[in-house]
Amino acid sequence: MDVFPDFGGVGGAGDLRAIVGALLMFVLIIAVLMLIVCAIVWAIASSSGNYQAATKARTGLLVTLGAAALAGAGVAWVNFLLGIGEQL
Repeated sequence: MDVFPDFGGVGGAGDLRAIVGALLMFVLIIAVLMLIVCAIVWAIASSSGNYQAATKARTGLLVTLGAAALAGAGVAWVNFLLGIGEQL
């Protein structure tokens, strides 16, 4: 007995995959843009002696790195699980 979702049995499964892929692309684009903005703010705040703003920008930089890593890992994780599911 196979325990695997039948994507062919659901109408619009291909559209769902396209939508999820597009959403992850937007997440990655926004994360990269925010990474650039936070890095610029961190550099300017550090050079001007505003250490509170530099700390917040550094925190934002780390959060965007985490978001980008999770979005990228999410794609790899789903592909891994779909590959395992086909073998069951």
